[in-house]
Parts: sequence; C-alpha cells; structure tokens
Amino acid sequence: MERSKQIIRTSWIGIAANVLLAGFKAAVGVLASSVAIVMDAVNNLSDALSSVITIVGTKLSQRPADRKHPFGFGRIEYFSAIIIAVIVLSAGVTSLIESVKKIIEPTEPSYTTVTLVVIIVAIAVKIVLGLYVKRKGEQLKSDALSASGADALFDAIITLATLVSAGVMLLWNVSLDGILGALISAVIIKAGIEMLAGPVNDLLGTSIPAELTSEIKKEVQGVEGVHGVFDLIIHNYGPDVKIGSLHINVYDTMTAYEIHGLSRRISAMMYERHGIIMTVGVYAVATGDNRRAGLQAKVMQTLAARKEIEQVHGFYYSEKDGILSVDVVPDITVHDDAALVAELTSGIQPLVPEDVQVAVVVDHNYCE
Repeated sequence: MERSKQIIRTSWIGIAANVLLAGFKAAVGVLASSVAIVMDAVNNLSDALSSVITIVGTKLSQRPADRKHPFGFGRIEYFSAIIIAVIVLSAGVTSLIESVKKIIEPTEPSYTTVTLVVIIVAIAVKIVLGLYVKRKGEQLKSDALSASGADALFDAIITLATLVSAGVMLLWNVSLDGILGALISAVIIKAGIEMLAGPVNDLLGTSIPAELTSEIKKEVQGVEGVHGVFDLIIHNYGPDVKIGSLHINVYDTMTAYEIHGLSRRISAMMYERHGIIMTVGVYAVATGDNRRAGLQAKVMQTLAARKEIEQVHGFYYSEKDGILSVDVVPDITVHDDAALVAELTSGIQPLVPEDVQVAVVVDHNYCE
C-alpha cells in the first residue's frame, strides 16, 4: 500500500477510535446522569481533529505539480504537523493554567465507580491508539501522524494523572490534581515545542544527515571513473520529493560522451536508491606530466596545508584565458569569507605566472 493511503487509513482508525470512545462516554454519562462525563465525550470528538487535519494535509499534499508549483505540494504535510503540534502545545498551556488554579485554590474532587471505570477505559484506548498511530508515523516518516499519535498519548497521560489523583484521594484524602496536572502540562509543553521544531526545520531547510551523506558519497565514489565527490546539496520538497546536486572528479582524459554516460548512471542510481532527483556536475582532474598537473598539485597542497581549510577541490586552470580557480571549504571558525579569499589568493599568487588571474571560491558544507 502506498504511503499516503497508509497515512489516511491510520488517521481514519484514529477518528473511529475517538468516536467510539466518545459514544461510550456519552452513553455512560447519560445513564449515570453525569454532565461531566458527557462533556468529556464531546472533548473526545474534538480529539479526532488531529486525525482529520492529517487526512486533509495528506490529500492536499498529493495534488499533482503545476506550473506555479513544479515540485508538487508535498510540503503541505509539514503544515499539517505544525497545526497538530500547536494544538498539543495549546492543550498543554491550557492544562497548566487550570492546574495552577487548582494549586492556588484547591477543590475537593468527587469520584464514583462509574467515573473510575470511564477513566480506565479511556486510558487503555488512548494508549493503544497513541502507540499505534505514533509507530505508523515513524514508519511512514509522517510528522503529522507522529504528532497525532503523541496527542493521543498525552491525553492518556493526563487521564492517568486523574486516576492516580483519584486513588490518592480515596486512600489518603489528599488532592494531587493541581500538582500532577502542572508537572504533566510542563512535559506536554516541552513535547509540543519539540514536535513543532521538526516540521518547522523541514520548511526552513536542515543539513543533510551524516548517515545519508556518508552513504551517498560512498555509493558515488564506488562508480567506475569517479575520483572524488563534493558539494552535496539536497532540497526537501516533502517526504516523496527530493532535489539534489553534487560534483564529481573525473580525469581530464575522459571524453564528453563518457562523462555523459557516467553522470546518467549516477543520477539513475540516486533516484532508484534514495528517490533523489540528482544533478551531477564535473570537475576535471589534470593528469600526466604537464604544467597544468604540476600547478594543480602545488596549489592544492598549499591550500590543504592551512588548518582552517577542511577541503580543496574544483581546480581549474586555463593558460589560454589566463585564469586559475579553485574551491575551498573552510571550517566553522571562519566567518569572514572575503578576508579568507584575500589571504588565500595572496598565498597562492606567487605559485602561478604573473599574468594569471587567481579566483578562490569559498564553498560551504551543507551536510552534518
């Protein structure tokens, strides 16, 4: 079953569970003439909202690309996750306010056998539902589904706190409603902020995970004819659409036809293995015993010897045009790119003929 269908099916299960639980509470509330239980049943219907948001977001994210949105609508899923995270966060804040009120002005809660049965059933349903939805969210890499599952689990935790408070009240006649509520509210608020950070970072653009970076570089490096992998960049347009680019080193003896075939093989491999639409750029490595190869070795060794330089690549020298350019990747201690370029240029200028213009290009690492 494709990813979007699994997300929607899981969300419908969440809606069904909340509706059934609401029906159970409403029936018990009517039979027991308890307005509180009936109102709690209405609250369960509102809990289904996170699942509805997930379904709507997933449906909208599957809209086909158009001229204005050539990469599709996959990022709508991130907005769904943000909305659910805000719901969790607001629930935590509301719960904290009410808990603080109970600490300042304690009230003596009253519990009956009926309310305790409802509480226990609610906890069991919410824990099973929350664990299931959250696990499916992690499996399908859906922030919205994970957030929806977490929302159900937090409901269970809050209800469990009510049960613990009821037990303490019945045994020792001590009310812990306010204190337990405040502690749990703080945990929910912290979790809500963390849930919010994930999709927000996805929208802002995060660095490529170290594991994926290492895997891609190892795979591309293993292709015959590749002698170095650099400048890996990946843009995320939703869970199903990734656009990327990288550069490879090839010997300057390769023909355009051979390079064309090589880049095609790498692009196909990246799409098949990682679902990434990858553009492959090429750096030519000078070979043989000639002036360009000798100059390349001297310049790159000189730059690589500097402690603030992590990587040197992309060497290009044209005697005809009087141009020499090289790319460097500095470490995080470098904050002034212009000053670094000026310093490096002056350092390698004596190595090249006087009439050659030197261009040092500062690259940055976009991977973890």
